[in-house]
Amino acid sequence: MYDSSMEDRRLAALVDWLQRDLSLDISQLSPASSDASFRRYFRVVHAGGVQIAMDAPPEKENCAAFIRIAGLMRDAGIHVPAVYRSDTRQGFLLLEDLGSENLLDRLTPATADALYAKALDSLFELQRNVDTTTCQLPEYDAAFIERELGIFYEWFLQKLVGLELPQPLAAQLNRTLVESALAQPRVCVHRDYHSRNLMLPANGGLGVIDFQDAVVGPISYDPVSLLRDCYIAWPEHRVDEWAQAYHARLCESRLLDADYPQFRRWFDLMGLQRHLKAIGIFARLHLRDGKPNYLADIPRTFAYVESVCARYPELGQFRQFLQDSLKPAYPPIR
Repeated sequence: MYDSSMEDRRLAALVDWLQRDLSLDISQLSPASSDASFRRYFRVVHAGGVQIAMDAPPEKENCAAFIRIAGLMRDAGIHVPAVYRSDTRQGFLLLEDLGSENLLDRLTPATADALYAKALDSLFELQRNVDTTTCQLPEYDAAFIERELGIFYEWFLQKLVGLELPQPLAAQLNRTLVESALAQPRVCVHRDYHSRNLMLPANGGLGVIDFQDAVVGPISYDPVSLLRDCYIAWPEHRVDEWAQAYHARLCESRLLDADYPQFRRWFDLMGLQRHLKAIGIFARLHLRDGKPNYLADIPRTFAYVESVCARYPELGQFRQFLQDSLKPAYPPIR
């Protein structure tokens, strides 16, 4: 039976739902994965097999959206966890178990080409098969992008480091990143398509999780999330090879009509926006949610920011702010 040391009110309610409502004969229940959100996952071993129980407090998470987007992605040919049973009022779902091994667990210099090929195959199906005119996903528009940049300004710069980005510089940076994002073709965007959210089930396929925040947005967003992952970094020449091959595939399928230099600029600036947001989220997880482990990912993520800023002259003033003001105030990124 489940470990009594894990007991809390929601866990007790989840176990009650599994046993009483679903009539599962549970022999073991244990944490299945950590999550940067308010969701929790438990692996449930019962007489009928092994599945995942998701606890998503309804005041914090939207189970109905999770179920709807799971169906949307499944119809597009993406292997997302099947939803077996649900109680959206309480915020409980019983899901397919995609195993405990993710892409990050297997990535090495020797395995990267094959694993990224598999991940990009799945991403291509997502971008090709979801109809953005009927999917009813939120639009990743200018206001959305600026809200995400605000996470960096508020939680990292102001609350963690104690700095303010001068308003004219913030306005210029926002304008550059928004214009680049909105100029791109629009596709279904997972928004967290990286190595920790791509599972490697025992059947040899690729499973995709943490998709509930999907939007209609820029075509470069998910590719740069994957290839410039906050949790693992690769030499730039390998990233460029993977990006060029994916660009060619998009052009061949007519999802994209832009040369590689244009796509690379979109890719770089989209990555900059995403990495600034991620740095803000890592700070928020530490300051608000008591999860300091994510601070260790800030230096790697900041290195991406510096690299892109060095490549584009219009980011020169922001780069100067990073060098002159931020680095002295936050030693981990020196």
